Amino acid sequence: MLSQLRNVAKFPSSVNTLFVKCMHPKYSHTDGFLYPCFCYVNCPLFSKSCLCSVEPDNLTDVLEFLLLGFSDDPERQPLTFSLFLSMYVVTMLGNLLIILAVSSDSHLHTPMYVFLSILSVADIGFTSTTVPKVILDIQTHNRVISHAGCLIQLSFFYLFGCLDSVLLTVMAYDRFVAICYPLYYPVIMNPRLCRLLILVSFLISLLDSQLQCLIVSQLTFCTNVEIPHFFCDPPQLLKLSCNDTSTNKIFMYFIGGIFAGIPVSGILFSYTQILSSVLRVPSTGGKYKALSTCGSHLSVVCLYYGTGLGVYLGSTVSHSSRKDAVASVMYAVVAPMLNPFIYSLRNRDIKRALQRLLNRTA
Repeated sequence: MLSQLRNVAKFPSSVNTLFVKCMHPKYSHTDGFLYPCFCYVNCPLFSKSCLCSVEPDNLTDVLEFLLLGFSDDPERQPLTFSLFLSMYVVTMLGNLLIILAVSSDSHLHTPMYVFLSILSVADIGFTSTTVPKVILDIQTHNRVISHAGCLIQLSFFYLFGCLDSVLLTVMAYDRFVAICYPLYYPVIMNPRLCRLLILVSFLISLLDSQLQCLIVSQLTFCTNVEIPHFFCDPPQLLKLSCNDTSTNKIFMYFIGGIFAGIPVSGILFSYTQILSSVLRVPSTGGKYKALSTCGSHLSVVCLYYGTGLGVYLGSTVSHSSRKDAVASVMYAVVAPMLNPFIYSLRNRDIKRALQRLLNRTA
C-alpha cells in the first residue's frame, strides 16, 4: 500500500516518507461514499500534506462545514439565542438611528457625520454577516454551512471589517484637518474629496476581502469538517485543511498586516499631529474644546482595535478554540453594538438630532 501511494505521489524511494491514515471511517461526504485520505510527513523537511483518492476540485462541490458554536449543551441554547438576538436587535436599531439622524438633519451634513453614517452601515453589515446565521442555527438545530456559503460569509466578513478599519482612518484624517488646519477645513474636506474617500475605502475593503477569500478557496478538505467557531474563521480553516498551509498562512498574515497596519499607522499619525497641535494652544479651555471633538472617535478606535487585538493575543496564548469563539463575540458583535451609544452619548449634535427625529415620529 505504501509503495502504491509513493508511486501515485511520485516520490522517490530515497525520501523517507511516513504515511498515516488521517480520516476516521465514520466521516463521509454528502453523496454517501467514503473518500480515504492519507497524510504524509516528509521527515527531513518536516512538511505535511495530504493525498486523496479523488480530485480536490471535485471535493469542494459537495463539501460542508459544521459550525460547532459555543456549547453542545441543549440547556444553554435558549440563553445563547436570547443574547445574540437581543444584541443583534440593539445593533440594528442603534446604527439605523444614527443613519436616520444624520440623513434627516441638515446640520449634520458635514464630512464627519457623513463618515459616521457610512461607519454605521458597515457595522450593520459586519454584524449581519455572522449573527443571523448563529440565531438561525440555534432555532433550526442545523449548524451546517456549505463550502460556497462559507466563502460568501468570509468575503463579507472581511469586506465590512476592513471597511470599518479604513473608515476609522478617514475619520481620524478628518479630525486632523479640522484641528490642525481649521481655516482650510471647508476647502480641503470638500464634497468631492469626501465621496472619493468613501469610494476608495470601499475598493480597498473589497480588495482585501477578495484576496482573503482567494487564499481560503485554495485550501483542500478531504471530508466534511467541524469548525469550533460560530462562523467560518480563516485561522480555523487553515488548521483543518488537508494540504500544506504554510504558504497560505504567510500570504494571509502578510495581507492582513498590510490592510490592518496602514490604517493603524494613519490613525497614529493623525492623533500625533493633533496632540502636537493641541499642546500649543495656550488656554486649558481651548485644549479641552479641541480634544472633545475627538473623544467619540478615539473611544470607538480603542474599542475596535482593543477587542480585535485582545482576540488575536488571546488566540495565541489560549489553545481552546471554544474560548477563542467566545472572545470573538467582543470583536464581531459587541463592538458594533456599542458604537452608536458612544457617539450618541458623547456627542451633543447627535443627541439633538435624535431628539428632533423622535419628536417628528411622536
